[in-house]
Amino acid sequence: MDPVITISIVVGLILILLLVGAPLKPMRWLGKSAIKLLIGAFMLFLLNTIGTSFDIHMPINIMTTCVSGFLGVPGLAALVIIKYAILP
Repeated sequence: MDPVITISIVVGLILILLLVGAPLKPMRWLGKSAIKLLIGAFMLFLLNTIGTSFDIHMPINIMTTCVSGFLGVPGLAALVIIKYAILP
């Protein structure tokens, strides 16, 4: 698909949402979820950056990002424990 058409569709949808108004609760829920996923990916990135000196590496994928984003630091610790203590 042509990038101009894709950008036009996205801009059109944004304009329609601005004119009609979006339902507030679902948009707030989606926004909070997106922020939590970004924070989870950032925590995994920091773990991988700092953990290189301790030989700790956790892959950054959708499942690990969801666990670390929605559960926070305890979820990140659980991922590390599961990877290094339970799995061979």
